[in-house]
Amino acid sequence: MTGSETQQDGAPTTLSWLCHPATLFALVLLLVNDHVLKAAFPGLVTGKLSDVAGLALAPPLVAVLLTLLVPRLPSRAAAVAGLVAVGTGFAVVKSSGYAAELASSAWTVLAGPSLVRADWTDLLTLPALGLAWWSWTRSRRRPVRQRTARLVRLLVVLPPAVLAVAATSPIYYPYAVGTAMLDGHPAISVGSGYSTSDWPTSPLDGQWAVSEDGATTWRPVTEDEQRRLSRQEAGQQQACASDEPRRCYRIVTGHLRVEESDDAGATWRAAWEVPDGQREELARRSPNPGDIQRHFASRDLVVYPHAGGGHEVLVANGRDGFLRRLPDGGWQRDGFLFEELGASWDEPPRLGGGGPGDRAMDLLLAVALALTLGCAVTALAGHLAIRRGGGPRWWGVVSSASMLVAGIVLAAAWGRDDDTLAFMAVPFVLAVGVLTAAAMIVRASYQGALRRWIGWVLTGLLLTTLLAGLPLVGWLYGTPSRTRFAVALALLATVPGVLLAIRIARLVDPARGFERRYPPRPPYPPHVPYPPPPYPARSPTVPDPPYPSQWPPQ
Repeated sequence: MTGSETQQDGAPTTLSWLCHPATLFALVLLLVNDHVLKAAFPGLVTGKLSDVAGLALAPPLVAVLLTLLVPRLPSRAAAVAGLVAVGTGFAVVKSSGYAAELASSAWTVLAGPSLVRADWTDLLTLPALGLAWWSWTRSRRRPVRQRTARLVRLLVVLPPAVLAVAATSPIYYPYAVGTAMLDGHPAISVGSGYSTSDWPTSPLDGQWAVSEDGATTWRPVTEDEQRRLSRQEAGQQQACASDEPRRCYRIVTGHLRVEESDDAGATWRAAWEVPDGQREELARRSPNPGDIQRHFASRDLVVYPHAGGGHEVLVANGRDGFLRRLPDGGWQRDGFLFEELGASWDEPPRLGGGGPGDRAMDLLLAVALALTLGCAVTALAGHLAIRRGGGPRWWGVVSSASMLVAGIVLAAAWGRDDDTLAFMAVPFVLAVGVLTAAAMIVRASYQGALRRWIGWVLTGLLLTTLLAGLPLVGWLYGTPSRTRFAVALALLATVPGVLLAIRIARLVDPARGFERRYPPRPPYPPHVPYPPPPYPARSPTVPDPPYPSQWPPQ
């Protein structure tokens, strides 16, 4: 690597730094620690591990972004800027509460709800910048010069690195776990969770609060009240009003629905509900919705008298917060009522009226699904062309396996148990699909596919992506509201692309492919007889003189 090359383009060297084994290890450690180890083993060690991994990962990431924004920036200048910026910023934020508050606000705008805390003890991890500098001294000797290698590293490594640094501390979201009665007053249990592994399952997993003015204001319970509530059974799924014994209410498990009865439970009718389709649309506008039937569902209720006459009903609805029936018979969603948690909101999410702007994660997944289906159809067309051109069968097997892996990863991401991991899955799926489709097109051209075939294949890719995207766009706006219907319509939209792939297989010329694989040898030059002797030929009738017995003759 020469100095002139470094001054002209620093991206090859900084990309090599980002993909150094030490940097990649820091990336994996940061993701595993933040999303697995912190939940399983919360404490000092896991907290400091994130700081160490982040300090080793952030400088090369900053350097790469600088060289991408300023292509002629020397790699050494970008590396020094990354190290200085990360070290200075980390020291200021961890030593100043005001700076930490500003960082939390900025991070919330860029990466969603975030919380940055000032902690002087975190400054003990600053020597981790030495690991980043050591990896820089090793990687600068091996810059990534090939355009393809640079593109692959940008697509595969850069997005997870950006996301890992931007979302190092998960935000725990409030959860309406249960209800109870305490000395004739309503009590609620509010928990919190982030992903499948740590959502609360019982009222004991939350914090209790009690209201002494008819669910208008709430206060935390005392230790004695906490013990009394812990000894009570879980909230009721059915209860009757004390002022109207024949008026009863019950929840419907697995749905956001409350039913009421005027004949002591003989017959029931829906008193309040969010239809399942609308509930799914509501849930997918929330972060990390996970199992919608479990987390966005009514859990239990209590019925208590109102001071002004009549009765009220309080229902715990999981991730949707608390629901309350007013004395006049109207129902209202009150959110989470009790805000002692670090992350909650006053108003519950609105019902309906959402769109792609409110469903950013679903928008990314919809784009990934549409493009993946287009790439799958392209891979099928390439397989048919390769087989018609006499190519090996294993190309189709490998392409099918790669698209199957991409489909499995994308299907797992659609569950959205953890939006951070789902966001990381999108670039991986797109990289696998695009590389597979491109490889199949190149191989089919080698097997004798005509230029017309390539044009039709690209047309099929675009057509399939657009047709599959139409129901997904409608799904983002709420029609259809069910995810399975939208995905089924997207899969059905691949039929025209599949038929086109089958039909254009005839645009492959096996003879042309054979000539490309075995080009004819150049013709040999014509035979040229040996040049005639410079002396006249002897007459066949004249015998040769006898061979002298001695030489030279005497």
